[in-house]
Amino acid sequence: MSLTADQTVEALRAAGEPTRLRILSLLAGEELSVMEMSRILDQSQPRVSRHLKLMTDAGLIERFPDGARVYYRLSHDAHARRLIDTVLDILADDAGEADHRRLDEVRKDREQAAESYFEQIAPQWDRLRSLYVSEAAVEAALEKAVGPGPFKRVVDLGTGSGRMLTLFGKKAKMSVGLDLSQNMLNIARANVSKAGLNKVELRHGDIFATRLPAGSADLVIVHQVLHYLADPFAAVAEAARLVCPGGRLVIVDFAPHDFEHMREAHQHRRLGFADHEINGWLTDSGLTPSPPIALPPDNEGLTVTIWTAERPVNASLAQARKTA
Repeated sequence: MSLTADQTVEALRAAGEPTRLRILSLLAGEELSVMEMSRILDQSQPRVSRHLKLMTDAGLIERFPDGARVYYRLSHDAHARRLIDTVLDILADDAGEADHRRLDEVRKDREQAAESYFEQIAPQWDRLRSLYVSEAAVEAALEKAVGPGPFKRVVDLGTGSGRMLTLFGKKAKMSVGLDLSQNMLNIARANVSKAGLNKVELRHGDIFATRLPAGSADLVIVHQVLHYLADPFAAVAEAARLVCPGGRLVIVDFAPHDFEHMREAHQHRRLGFADHEINGWLTDSGLTPSPPIALPPDNEGLTVTIWTAERPVNASLAQARKTA
């Protein structure tokens, strides 16, 4: 359903102010916090917040909190986005070079903070990596399992450092990465930027309630996330809900193991997953599993398993909507 005449007028009225047009232009590039926009626009946070509220109420942008901060992004409603794209296209010759220079400064500051954070946690990550098969082997097997693409939309749940996005982003028309940690999202932003990808959205989001539309992705990835979760089946069900007919869900995690120290040392809630367990969850979620791929470690350690499943092409989204 398209926007009504009244809704269109309201949206245009909300956008029809110089600062708000500057904000839309900035948000067309990426999601930003109120604090970041205040810095870029050189305006007080209360003033910027008032502009943001008007555009949020008009359905042009979306608001989402993250701790003490609030972030904003352009609306994902197709009709609102078409209106925004039209307005920004008309104003392309007056895109606000100074604003985008300051946005680049914000990005550089983010990258520096992300690098500092990564340095602090890198030793722990290296110790964990040493326990199982090399990342290169996992990624080679993953690319073979997923196929060459191209993909319309890739969704990476629990994106972490964004490695899956950099691996598959060039094969996708667009990609979305969700994570609960803003620090990890900053790392992902830096890595995505270094990879030269410009069709990637990084969002603060909950794997149990992504707020993404059912059937909206043809490739959904859950990479080394499930073993941290109290309810991994719920996460699989939510991931499966996002898969469109003919699309694929890929899960990468550990096979069952007895490394009990992983609970305390690395906050693992589950010590791996059996094939029948994951495949049962995939089937219950309306997907058709493929044979799993097991990757034993080079030395004594953990086996990594890749599980894949597809939603049948002739399937409706009824099952997906049941789990919404």
